[in-house]
Amino acid sequence: MGFNCGIVGLPNVGKSTLFNALTATAAAQAANYPFCTIEPNVGRVSVPDERLDRLAAIAGSAKIIPTQLEFVDIAGLVRGAARGEGLGNQFLAHIREVDAIIHVLRCFEGGDITHVEGSVDPIRDAETVETELMLADLDSLEKRLANAQKKAKSGDKEAAEQITVMEPAVNALRDGKPARSIMPSLSPEQLVILKQLQIVTSKPVLYVANVGEQDAATGNALSEKVAAKAKAEGTESVVITAAIESEVAVLESMEEKKEFLSSLGLEEPGLNKIIRAGYRRLDLLTFFTVGPKEARAWTVRRGAKGPEAAGAIHTDFERGFIRAETIAYDDFVACNGEAGARDAGKLRQEGKDYMVADGDVFHFKFNV
Repeated sequence: MGFNCGIVGLPNVGKSTLFNALTATAAAQAANYPFCTIEPNVGRVSVPDERLDRLAAIAGSAKIIPTQLEFVDIAGLVRGAARGEGLGNQFLAHIREVDAIIHVLRCFEGGDITHVEGSVDPIRDAETVETELMLADLDSLEKRLANAQKKAKSGDKEAAEQITVMEPAVNALRDGKPARSIMPSLSPEQLVILKQLQIVTSKPVLYVANVGEQDAATGNALSEKVAAKAKAEGTESVVITAAIESEVAVLESMEEKKEFLSSLGLEEPGLNKIIRAGYRRLDLLTFFTVGPKEARAWTVRRGAKGPEAAGAIHTDFERGFIRAETIAYDDFVACNGEAGARDAGKLRQEGKDYMVADGDVFHFKFNV
């Protein structure tokens, strides 16, 4: 599957409660003290997609298998983490391995939950964590840059290419800007290098505003500040109440969940919004394979071509790719399935250069 989001934030902002709800388990101990999550907890969750149910109904599929995202609950950072405060460096190492960062911010007052900074201020909290991540990146990159410069002088071409990304990243970090700020100026090849360098502040960020139950449906003044910050940074924010999400997660039937949410003025779990937003921040799209045995959703990065999509199913499919029989989702539905789409001329034969579109229904032809 290979796509994961790290859940970060200061201690006691609702991270582990959110993770427990996301994975519908109690794997992450949600306790009222810092560092209760010492090792990262990992869980996979299904990406909600009504299209998959529609396709399965049309095809009479026996099984429905949604695509998934992986979430990693990373222990709470504190001021000074980049210098090893708390369990800092251990946590930072875990963050480097994820594809995107979900930053949970406390947006509720009162209660018996102790805030590590002594007061509630989500923008300050966001800046605290971002600063620690930038300091950690800067410390790591300065050392790696010096090493790459030595290698480049000896004729190492790979090191020379890395320097073209490291230098602007270091300069941005020294100016107090995250490494992602240099991305608009990089070439496609340099963006690949940036990803390979695993610079934490180059990763896409999604903000989650954790509000009190009374503000679950509308948000509050604090979550509005988070939304403004997200908009200014060209990203997204989602309002949730982690405690409500935990209650929803343990309800057994969809009817119970809908009734409970409706009583709070909510149409769907906030977790669904987080999952979809995480999917968007990773710039992913979904394609489908549909048949009598199963209807299944698969994930690829936007811009992927036919063979890469085939490889998401099995490496042999990519290696021996011949062509992809392709039907757009809307055409599959309008024609009531594959046979109708074929008769209507909506089934296309696409080759190796075909760029996958969101919602494509594929049947791959391959030969190994």
